[in-house]
Amino acid sequence: MPLSRQAAFAPIGEIVARQVLPRSHHARRLPLRISCIGTARYDGLGDTDGFDRTIVIGECPSPEDAMIFASQRVARGEVRIGSDDTLRFRPRIMVIQDNDQRLVLPGEVRAGIVLWRQPVGSDAEARRVVIEASRLRGMAFAASARDHRYRACLLEARLVDPFWRETAAELLRVPQAA
Repeated sequence: MPLSRQAAFAPIGEIVARQVLPRSHHARRLPLRISCIGTARYDGLGDTDGFDRTIVIGECPSPEDAMIFASQRVARGEVRIGSDDTLRFRPRIMVIQDNDQRLVLPGEVRAGIVLWRQPVGSDAEARRVVIEASRLRGMAFAASARDHRYRACLLEARLVDPFWRETAAELLRVPQAA
């Protein structure tokens, strides 16, 4: 009884194309950097006296590890600016970027958790997001309103690099990502 070639061995070209090349392509873009965008202010000053700040909180070898790392740091209240105890930082947006500074996955920080945001699904949706974010930034400029800038930033955060869109969408379908 002859054995099927497919049942016994996969051709080397197929192994390279399906397993080796995708891993090496991802590896060139690693490690992933996790940053947090928020508002900093000194104790005793009002919210209007704060200033916007972006801080890098770490690096991870995979999107899954980066999500876990970021979520744990936020849950423990470990997102801080240096060692100055009088400087308070309010995290607003978590951003995971690859080695080329391309957006991998964004998240909104609320009540001590990170709500990971779905990436845009198409170029047409990306154009709509850019238009809406530009409108919000215009309103923020006219009103000097920080909340409008953050809403615009959250919209723009969905503009995940096309290389990472499918990976980000898959990560958000996994029950642990919620």
